[in-house]
Amino acid sequence: MKNRRRIAGLHAAEAALENAPDKIISVWIDPRREDGRIAAIERKLASLGIPVQPAGRNQLDSLAESRNHQGIVLELKLAAELGESELQDALANLSRQPFFLVLDHVQDPHNLGACLRTADAAGAQGIIITKDQSVGLTPTVAKVASGAAETVPLYRVTNLNRVLGWLKEAGLWIVGAAGEAERSLYEIDLAIPLALVIGTEGKGLRRLTRESCDFLVKIPMFGQIESLNLSVATGILLFEAVRQRTQGTRT
Repeated sequence: MKNRRRIAGLHAAEAALENAPDKIISVWIDPRREDGRIAAIERKLASLGIPVQPAGRNQLDSLAESRNHQGIVLELKLAAELGESELQDALANLSRQPFFLVLDHVQDPHNLGACLRTADAAGAQGIIITKDQSVGLTPTVAKVASGAAETVPLYRVTNLNRVLGWLKEAGLWIVGAAGEAERSLYEIDLAIPLALVIGTEGKGLRRLTRESCDFLVKIPMFGQIESLNLSVATGILLFEAVRQRTQGTRT
């Protein structure tokens, strides 16, 4: 199970067929369920040559690990992590304004999974993570990502500062998140070729990463709590960029 994960339910099954049919290994369906959506899924599976195994409710309950399966469970191969050469190819073949998320030594799988999901929603073209001291694409990450592990490219790189240099050469601006920054994210233009850089949980950006950034920004905090959860902060930053890009305005 290390390189596999299970998903359950109609929406998850439909998303897998839409986004990653080549990753489907096994499918279990309750033959007693009379459901138009399940019938449509079965027809699609048959057209792709993917066999279906009949399974009763108790077996599906066990396979789904208590998740609401709605009569269907699928087992998928984990999406592959990409490397520096694939990132260079992506930068050379961009069809729209660049928008990347960079995570510097993020180690919590729930945070990475949530960031993948938010990056997908924001239309980011990929997430860049470090090879060392970072969580990779695990079953837990994929589960939390809710399908985004198959739609958002994840690039694992050896030397982050070198890669940030490549991004600059490709015309991107590097904007890092730092609580002590002088300017807030609402004060700078994010409707630009952009790589947003988020530091590790608790410690933030490393010194060399910070020095590689063109700008540092902070999220204004007005309460008693000094910081936000990493994935929450990432969502705020990504969607401020989305707001500026879609509305063409700045606060």
